[in-house]
Amino acid sequence: MSYLSISTWSLHRLLGPLRFTAWNAETKQHEPSVTEQPQVLTLLELPAELARRGYQAAEVCHFHFPSVEPAYLQQLKESFQSAGIKFDTLLLDYGDLTTADEERREADLRYMEQWIDIASLAGAKQIRIVAGEAAPDDIEALRLSAAGLTRLSEYSQSQGKNVRIISENFKALTSTGSSSVKLLELVGDNADFITDFGNFKLPNKYEEFPLTLPRSVSVHAKAQYDDQGYPDQDEFIKCLNTVRTAEFNGAIVLIYDGPGDMWAGLDRIKAIVADYL
Repeated sequence: MSYLSISTWSLHRLLGPLRFTAWNAETKQHEPSVTEQPQVLTLLELPAELARRGYQAAEVCHFHFPSVEPAYLQQLKESFQSAGIKFDTLLLDYGDLTTADEERREADLRYMEQWIDIASLAGAKQIRIVAGEAAPDDIEALRLSAAGLTRLSEYSQSQGKNVRIISENFKALTSTGSSSVKLLELVGDNADFITDFGNFKLPNKYEEFPLTLPRSVSVHAKAQYDDQGYPDQDEFIKCLNTVRTAEFNGAIVLIYDGPGDMWAGLDRIKAIVADYL
């Protein structure tokens, strides 16, 4: 059975500062930055609030972690366990497995390995790795990405982290169904996938979903919103129907980034998704 999940991106205006990483090509180093946001709810408080609102799981963006110290990660793990909420996926938003800069690629892979360690300590079942920013028809880039994902899978297994590697139709390399399938063929059993409704583009997006859904462990249920934050219900249902047709069995993850109250925006799409759980 599919089950209801949520990405912390859908609450990013409520969870406090966003902590990003960027590559400095001159210093050849990763550099942190912080974007201030209001904090209405802490990450430690989030699982109990999700349980109260009827969710079963969550995906947490890496930039929402206020700390990666082991003691804090243990607290986070316990907060999910106490609330009965699955910590399905740590969404790592930084990194390019296909960059031509070999020094950066190696640094990014080491950075990803560090986040596998973090995911393991926090109790996450899997970690989403961005496949790459090269063009989707770049065969060598697909091979580089598959090699990187395989290395990360082997790292997780060899170090006893028990964190599954997954990627997504996110950024240029996996922006088409065909490139996503090619990557998954190259990576074999070393990684799974997320299908995001908003990342394949018209006019072919509905034909592309069935290509990736068989390898997907979660679906990012992202509607198209008007300027008041209301979803295009017909378009959203068309996306959801591809999930039903594929007999998808995994997490349906609500994504909201429209205006106004984020919980209210989520409730509007939650009501539509209820018929697909």
